[in-house]
Amino acid sequence: MKTAGAPISWGVCEVPDWGPQLDRSRVLAEMAELGLTATELGPEGFLPPSPTRCRSLLEKYGLRAVGGFVPVVLHEPGWDPLPVVRAAMRAFRDGDVEVVVLAASTGGENYDDKPALDARGWKTLLGNLRLILKDVREFGRTVTLHPHVGTMVESRDEVHRVLDGSAMPLCLDTGHLLIGGTDPGELVTRAAKRIAHVHLKDVDTALAERVGRGELTYTEAVRAGVYRPLGRGDVDIAGIVAGLTEAGYQGWYVMEQDVILGSEDADPKEHVRESLAYLRGLAPGGRSAPGFR
Repeated sequence: MKTAGAPISWGVCEVPDWGPQLDRSRVLAEMAELGLTATELGPEGFLPPSPTRCRSLLEKYGLRAVGGFVPVVLHEPGWDPLPVVRAAMRAFRDGDVEVVVLAASTGGENYDDKPALDARGWKTLLGNLRLILKDVREFGRTVTLHPHVGTMVESRDEVHRVLDGSAMPLCLDTGHLLIGGTDPGELVTRAAKRIAHVHLKDVDTALAERVGRGELTYTEAVRAGVYRPLGRGDVDIAGIVAGLTEAGYQGWYVMEQDVILGSEDADPKEHVRESLAYLRGLAPGGRSAPGFR
């Protein structure tokens, strides 16, 4: 099982005023201490912009970068996202980063609201996904679309519209899907072959439902602890991993429990440790896990 970390599990996020932002040396050192050998890149500016310098820095901690989150506006007629996406794919190729994790950005700075997308916007978005899939062949990377709260692809209907209207692979984020109204286990059953990257989160469904009813913003829910260490929430992580394993999934499982730190001395490392221990406990012969190791 290919397991990676993510800076957002240490509260490192691209959203302005998200919370205290830990120094990258602490985050990378703690990943290494936990036995992780791979990570996603984190937000722009967290790691050096030079692919060579970035790779060199990660190697000092025994890490490699396996993916990176790239929010880009895909739905605006008259706006060409391909130069931005191609630049990201070029940087990922030069830095030996495997997976471009696209999100259909609203163009805003946070994930607390989104505009409605009309027919013209959907036509533009799906057309851009097709163009991106053609371009990615030049760079030898895997490209995925990440359904994400507060982006243009959030709800169950929107996820299915992408599945039915394009060939774009998905990043299965168990938390964002559930908050947005998609059962991640059902998605694995329906479309496991479309899943090329996985972000594992456990979720407090009571808080998630309050986001769906408009009682909490997404940011407020994260601050309240909507994401839990694996095994302490309401997502069937074991069943999802079992379904992906049975379908032949061979990609990365990224430990990603988004947090907003309350102080500089918070210890998010222990939540990641707990999640990793949960995964290691999914032993062969259990209800979940042929092929787990």
